[in-house]
Amino acid sequence: MSIEERKPGYFLSVLDNRCPRCRRGGIFKNSNPYKLNTALKMHSACPVCSQPTEIEVGFYYGTAYVSYGLTVSFSVFTFIIWWLLIGFSVQEGDFRLLWWGITNAVLLIVLQPIFMRLSRSLWLSWFVKYDPDWKINSISEENMERIVPEQMNNW
Repeated sequence: MSIEERKPGYFLSVLDNRCPRCRRGGIFKNSNPYKLNTALKMHSACPVCSQPTEIEVGFYYGTAYVSYGLTVSFSVFTFIIWWLLIGFSVQEGDFRLLWWGITNAVLLIVLQPIFMRLSRSLWLSWFVKYDPDWKINSISEENMERIVPEQMNNW
């Protein structure tokens, strides 16, 4: 079985911001999340399988909850790692908890573009299912856009 015939894994395709239907095409126009003016610009459809990325108007508002969950999980993870490696104390003059907070805040700011893109990729993957036969199957009605183009940007 060649590399192209193998089924791409779910987690790797989400982490790599790939289309959830074919798991091959990139959903973002620019692969660099730190080019901030284009970090969230997405293809209107997957360049490989033509799966629409904008399912309905306001579809990506739900990614705020996903991004929140990711950042809280990351903060809990850094807290545990800091606690195991460096420790915390409530003694006067011990600022290790403050230093964790500052370090965590800086990391969250630096990683925010990645969290935003990852949350969009996750959100889309929860609504568009993987199709192993995407080359021969047409896009199903449930994966088609529910947008009236005349109503776009009308709110």
